[in-house]
Amino acid sequence: MSEDFVYLASASPRRRELLAQIAVPFQILKVEVDETVAPGESPLAYVSRLADAKAEAGRRLAGQAGASPRSVIAADTAVVIDGEILSKPRDRADGLRMLRLLSGRAHEVLTAVALAAGGRMNACVSRSEVTFRAIDPAEALGYWDTGEPRDKAGGYAIQGRGAVFVADLHGSYSGVMGLPLYETAALLRQAGIAAGALEAAAPR
Repeated sequence: MSEDFVYLASASPRRRELLAQIAVPFQILKVEVDETVAPGESPLAYVSRLADAKAEAGRRLAGQAGASPRSVIAADTAVVIDGEILSKPRDRADGLRMLRLLSGRAHEVLTAVALAAGGRMNACVSRSEVTFRAIDPAEALGYWDTGEPRDKAGGYAIQGRGAVFVADLHGSYSGVMGLPLYETAALLRQAGIAAGALEAAAPR
């Protein structure tokens, strides 16, 4: 592990894979944050608040462990349709309900990224529009039974078997996965953090 690393305040395998993809050395911090939607809270406010809260929780956790000051990156993703935030399915009935809602329609995916660095908190949000083809009930049930949708916002994984439902995408593929790489790299550059391919590709 390089001495120049960031903390990733997430247990998500997808976010680990994506951060590694842009050659940023990192260590994992597992944080606990209440993800309940506040009354009247908009989807944009919701993902922004949770990303900030996760980054701040990561910063506190690192401090309690006696770690030297490091940058902490965190993210939160919401699938939104008809103004409703589709979180992780509670159970099979909820997962199948989500697939019925998304079937044959477009929905929005919001992913907020927050970076706690140098005593500051900077953040940005990626917006993407995903359109699903029609999904018949037997197919939805078969997909649920694979186990893939159970811990995914909106009840599907674009990087997995759920990709067969995606007819169109406008926006960030990595953002729909859970960590928009364009926005993440921009935040890291602003904080003076770069590694590997990012550093080599930086404009002179």
